[in-house]
Amino acid sequence: MNFLVDAQLPRRVCAMLAQHGHNAIHTYELPTGNATKDSLINENSVNEQRVVVSKDSDFFYCHVLHGRPWKLLLTVC
Repeated sequence: MNFLVDAQLPRRVCAMLAQHGHNAIHTYELPTGNATKDSLINENSVNEQRVVVSKDSDFFYCHVLHGRPWKLLLTVC
């Protein structure tokens, strides 16, 4: 499974997912890094079929209203 981990979460989440056989990237690795806009994260999620891992509730509302990101794992920390 492919994941895209949002900026508020540590990069070690990607390492943990990779240890379990998943493909995971952090927003830090994207061209604009942790300053990547939510719309670009959503676009990447749809284009590459990545599950966005975030604690940002804005993704929840966008997913419910617009079906973006492709899939969402909303964490509560």
